[in-house]
Formats: sequence, structure tokens, C-alpha cells
Amino acid sequence: MSSILTNNSAMVALQTLKSVNQNLAMTQSEISTGKSIATAKDNSAVWAISKVMESDVAGFKAISDSLNLGESTVAVARNASESITDLLTQMKGKIVAAQEDNVDRTKIQDDIVELRNQIGSVVSAAQFNGLNLVDGNTATADILSSLDRDSTGTVTSSSITVLGQDLSTGGYTASAAFTGTTGASGAGDVFGFSLDDGASDDVIIVPAGLGTVGTPAEAGAKIGLTIGDQKVSYTVTAADLATGNVVEDNVAAGLKSAIDALGLDVDVAFDGANTGTLNVTNNTGADLAITGTYQNAGSGGLGALASLDVSTDAGAAAALGSIETLIGTAIDASAAFGSAEGRIETQQSFISNLTDSLKSGIGAMVDANMEEASARLQALQTQQQLAVQALSIANQAPQTILQLFR
Repeated sequence: MSSILTNNSAMVALQTLKSVNQNLAMTQSEISTGKSIATAKDNSAVWAISKVMESDVAGFKAISDSLNLGESTVAVARNASESITDLLTQMKGKIVAAQEDNVDRTKIQDDIVELRNQIGSVVSAAQFNGLNLVDGNTATADILSSLDRDSTGTVTSSSITVLGQDLSTGGYTASAAFTGTTGASGAGDVFGFSLDDGASDDVIIVPAGLGTVGTPAEAGAKIGLTIGDQKVSYTVTAADLATGNVVEDNVAAGLKSAIDALGLDVDVAFDGANTGTLNVTNNTGADLAITGTYQNAGSGGLGALASLDVSTDAGAAAALGSIETLIGTAIDASAAFGSAEGRIETQQSFISNLTDSLKSGIGAMVDANMEEASARLQALQTQQQLAVQALSIANQAPQTILQLFR
């Protein structure tokens, strides 16, 4: 039966054309985006999994940067400890030479002192981005190494812990820093530095009552002040500790001379009412930060360097025994840093391979098969042409009924 009200053929052809156009739009989207699942609408479950994995990839890129930073930090520390080992080996040669009676031990001692100073310079310079692993002030350094996701989706971070090594020749303890400005009247602020706590032969630093650092004075101890960006120091001598001397006043006098020599716009005066106290007046017209430090003689992992003295038979013999221990300390530090650096490199390689695997997994889930999409596009375009032709034929069918009424 033919009907001019209902054209079943046209409806079937129209639905077919809609389906072909929908599939064609999806295929064209795959080709243009390169993804078979570009949005959650395409496949919500797979899309959600891929997004979680993409977030992990971004996290591992940050971890890779952290490992690069950590490797550089450890490499600096390793190079420093190896350099210190070489310097100690040179020092051992000097000490061995001093075992002979027919040598100038004074000159050899001078060489040993220079090598000791060079070791101190290496320790001070062995920092990367402000972190120094060989000066004894850093116990451990944690380097972010991985993100771990469990079966419940909970993510935790893990780190590689690098142990700091103490290769310093003295331990520094910084006091509280403080600032002051010139007053409106033009009179400068006055900072009081007390180097005495009332006990006999105690050299401490009490800046303006903000705290106390220090230890009983000993020969070789170094007291330092940092004024702005300038540094001064005074090293306690055996003569300072001799009976009848006031070591605190000697330290104050040494620091005053050193500060005066800087040429800063500050006035330094003794406080006559208090033993070992300096008053520093700020006349610069600007904020002036001042910090005090105390370095214990003989402290630090290589603190025994301070006592090496080959000028006598007994001193040369003792130095020969001490230097072996010091070289062993430096070698152990180098080995520890080398092991840590190797572990970091291994983790870097693993993170790189893991990131590549995650990217491949994401691609397998959401990337479009371009060869298949190309073939499907050709087929759908042909189907679209045929569907349009079929719909055109179906739409013309009712016109044939008109001939029955002619």
C-alpha cells in the first residue's frame, strides 16, 4: 500500500543518513584530535583512567627535576670530599717528610697550615643552591624520588635520604641576627656585644640581649662578627689564656681593630662598665644587620687538623697517626656520596623508563588508529553519498502516486 502521509522508505533512509553522519563526525574528530577518546563523553571510564595516568606523568616530570637537582648537589659534595682526600694525601707527604731530623720542619708546618686552610675553603665552597653536605651543618637531605599509588588510589611520596658528612675543620654556631636604623635625631643605634657571661675565661656572644652562643675560650677558637656584608674575626691564642690576662677584653680589642680597619661608617667603643663588651654605633643611615659567630677549635669531622704540628719530634710522630684517621674520614665521605649519587642516577633512569611506559599506556587507551580512521573515513564518505541518494529516491516515491489521478 502506498501512502502520501507516511513514507517509510524515506524514514529508513533518513535514519541511515543520520547514523552515517554521526559516525563520520566521530571519525573526523579522531583524525583532527588524534584521539579516539578525547572527552569523557566518548568513554567515561577509559577517559578517567587516562587522566589519572596523565597526572602521574606530570608528577614524575617534577620528580625527574628533583632528582637532577639532588644529583647535582651530591656531585658537588662528592667532588669536594675527593678534593679534600687529595689535599690530605698531600699533607701526609709533608708529615712523612717531617719524620726526618735533617729537614726544616718550620717550613713544612707552614705548608701544612696552607693545605689546612685550603681544605677549609673547599668545605665552605661545596654548596649547591645553598645546601652544603660537607660542612657538618646538614645531617640529612631528602631528595624526592617517586610517587607511589596503591590499589585504593592513595598517593604517597618517597625520598632518597643522603647523609651529610662532616669534613669541616671547625663548627660554627650563629647567634641571632638583628638590624637597626639611624634615628630621626641623627644619633645612631647602638649595638652591644658582650663577650663575657661572668664566668672565668668564657667568651660568648650576646648581641643586644637576643641570645647567647659560645663556649669556654680555648686556643684556636675563632669569634666572628658580620656587619652588613663585611666580616671580621679574632682567633684566641694561648697568650690570651695566660694567667693574668682577661681573654674577653683581648677578644674585644681584636674585633675592634678589625672593625675599624673596614672603614665602615660605624663607631666602635669599649664599654668600660662591662668586661669584654663592645658598643657598635650605626651611622650609615640605613638598616645594618650584625651577626655573631663562634667557631670551636678542633671541632668538626676534620677538627684534628688544627692540632697538627710537626715542628717537634713528638708532634711529627703524633701527626703521622692523626693524618691516617683524617684521610679515612674523607675517603668514607667520598664513598658515601658516590653510593648516593649512583642510587640517584639509577632512580633517574627508572623514572624516565616508567614515564615512557605510562605515556605508551595512555596512548594505547586513547590515541586514534590513524590508518584505521583513514580507511573508515573513505567508507563513511561513500556511505554518506549512497544514503543521500537513497533518501532522494525515497522522497520522490510519493510523486508516482500522482500519475494514478491523471
